Amino acid sequence: MSVLLIFQIIWTAPNTLIGLLVGVFNLLTGGRLRWRLGAVECSGGIVKRLFAGMPNRRIVAMTLGHVILGIHEEALESVTNHERVHVRQYERWGIFFLPAYGIASLIAWRRGQDPYRGNMFEVEAYKVKG
Repeated sequence: MSVLLIFQIIWTAPNTLIGLLVGVFNLLTGGRLRWRLGAVECSGGIVKRLFAGMPNRRIVAMTLGHVILGIHEEALESVTNHERVHVRQYERWGIFFLPAYGIASLIAWRRGQDPYRGNMFEVEAYKVKG
């Protein structure tokens, strides 16, 4: 294991732990958990119900550190490249990613853009296919 990889795991750990907590509850509510391409993927269960309650229902997945949450496995497959960009962003920004993401949404909104699609992190992630 490289020093860089160890640093990335530690740097993203607080956000990853949040995702893993959701993952545990997801397993307890009938969801699935798997390791794939350097991230833990959680689908179904409580994740599906949480996403159904979100105001923006077009979102089918989200990333917390090295954990990707999706409404079902097909959704995870369809957005895997996009969500992997977010994993890399967490590795760069570490504990500062969530506040930076919120600030980027606020900046987009203040500019008259959609807070989600105008967010610089989403702009980067939407540049990839799949």
